[in-house]
Amino acid sequence: MQIKNAEGLHMRPAMQFVDIANRYECDIAVSSGQTSVDGKSIMQMSMLAATYGTCLKIKAAGIDAQQALEALRMLVEEKKFNEPGPGEQKKL
Repeated sequence: MQIKNAEGLHMRPAMQFVDIANRYECDIAVSSGQTSVDGKSIMQMSMLAATYGTCLKIKAAGIDAQQALEALRMLVEEKKFNEPGPGEQKKL
């Protein structure tokens, strides 16, 4: 998944990610380059320091893994954490 919002994965979008991840029972791991973290931990997610354009690899294992991956994909790639992309204006 690629980060598409202009400000990247700062604390607010990281918290959105963690909130959605914690709705599911499966284990979720997120990696960027050599760094891999628990997708259900806000402290660990913030360590990724993912900026616009960063590609994240998200793995889920467990009973509801497919549903979790789809919900997280929508948040990251389609909703863009409800933030504007580069050159877009913030919606009021």
